[in-house]
Parts: sequence; C-alpha cells; structure tokens
Amino acid sequence: MRKLFSLLFALFLGYAQAQELNCTVKVNAEKVGGTNMQVYKTLEKSLSDFVNKTSWTTQTYKVNERINCTMFITILEGNAPQFSGTIQVSSSRPGYNSTYSSPIFNYNDKDFSFDYTEFQNLTYNATAFESNLVSVVAFYSYMIIAMDADTFALKGGDPYYALAQEAVNVAQSAGYKGWSQSDGTQNRYFLSNDLFSETYSPFREAMYIYHFQGIDQMAKDQQLAKEKIIEAVKKLAEIHKVRPNAFLTRVFFDAKADEIVSIFSGGPQIPITELVDILNRISPLNSAKWTQIKF
Repeated sequence: MRKLFSLLFALFLGYAQAQELNCTVKVNAEKVGGTNMQVYKTLEKSLSDFVNKTSWTTQTYKVNERINCTMFITILEGNAPQFSGTIQVSSSRPGYNSTYSSPIFNYNDKDFSFDYTEFQNLTYNATAFESNLVSVVAFYSYMIIAMDADTFALKGGDPYYALAQEAVNVAQSAGYKGWSQSDGTQNRYFLSNDLFSETYSPFREAMYIYHFQGIDQMAKDQQLAKEKIIEAVKKLAEIHKVRPNAFLTRVFFDAKADEIVSIFSGGPQIPITELVDILNRISPLNSAKWTQIKF
C-alpha cells in the first residue's frame, strides 16, 4: 500500500509540476572551436533547464500534453562573453488517435547575438530587458505555445501571441538586431506583428482548419481530412491575393511542404489539380516538391 501511495504521489507531482514545453536544446560550437568548449555545454544545459522548467503560462499541462519542440543554436562567432550565431526553432504535435506527429513551426533565426557568462542565472522578466539570450528564447517559447494553441481552437493562441509581442516591445530598446521593423522584413518583430494583423488572419484560420479539422481526422476519415487541408491551403491563397510572397506564408510552408507532399501522394485519391496550381502560385520556392505529388 505504501509503495502504491508513493507511486501515485509521484505521478501527481509529475502532473502538477509539468511545464508547457518538452524541448530539446542543442548548442553547436564546432565552427568556433577554441580551448574552452565546456562553456557551450554549460550553456546547453542551462538553456534546457530554463526552457523546460519555466512555467510560461498559467495553464496546467499534463506530462503527455507538453509540446515537443527543439531549439538548435549554432555559434558562428564566440569571444566570451559575446557570442553570435543562429537559432533554429521547430515544434510538432500528434494527430488525434494517432502516433503521427505533425510539424507546426520550423524557423531559422539568423539574427541571434548575446552575452553569456558561464553559470549565469537565466530568468525571464516580462517587464524589463535583462538578456538578449533569455528574451529570444522566451519569445520563441511563447511562439511555440501560441502556434500549438491555434491548432486546437480558432485563434486559441491569442493570449500567448500577446506575451510574445510583449517580449518584442520590451526588447526593442536594447538595440539587438531582430526586434525592430528597421532590421528587415522577416524577423521577430514581423513574425509577432503579422500574427496579430487582421490582414493575416487567414493564416491562423488555416492553422486551425489544417490541424484540428484535417490532421486530427486522418485516423477516422482520410478523404475528409484531405479536403480540409485543401481548404486550409485556399485560406493561405487569400493572403497571397493581397500580400504576395508574405512572410507568414513562407513560415507555413517551411514547416508543412514535405508533409503536404506526403499526404497527397498516398491514401484515398481526391482531385488535386486545383491544389497543385494553388501551391505553385503561393509557394513557388517549393515548386520542385509540388511536382512530387503523384495523383
């Protein structure tokens, strides 16, 4: 009985203490080299603890509800305590009643510079800028959570996009690249701003239709699921009419292009001529992939 109680208590703690993210963090410094490689291992461990042990929202997540994601940091220049490189962020979620995991977000941020001293304490303050390292990682943590929420409920990510936008607003004053509209047209500023813009609301509708009405129906009715995924792609075409080559359209297909090819190259056949025409029009950079759709 005591052993049973201990097991149940441990399971309860696992449920109560589970944060939102199940994130694999990797730091690659092969391009930098040097004698003190331990600092990168310490950074990797500290970031992993920071991302996975921080409660990013007020919601309670069960252990099996945590969002699977990765943050892959490549250090290109390093002269402690200053470093610069890239951060590749990706996330996925399982389809309902399935072992299949659908990619949600896949983005490579090339404007990533930060100061870091080994064993530095990493904490996030939502109201004051303290570290670009922490602010960037916090921003993408909120983006992962927000995009995931959008796949379960129409605009379900609103409160988390608001937190991501708050991170942008606070970080702008620090002068690091990637937080301002003057830093280019495809960065953290525009990623956050566009997701709140009414112009790009079809993107968020597409995320919901594609995943909740499409991917989640695959185990039950593949034909219906495919039809819903086509409907989602048509939503993105609405954006293309007013904003050709939109940043968010690229973000969508960076995550979904390979999956779309796979979905429409097997299973029940449905008409795809219109789909392929739309894909070639709104995502011409993936035209070689669209030729792989066989039906």
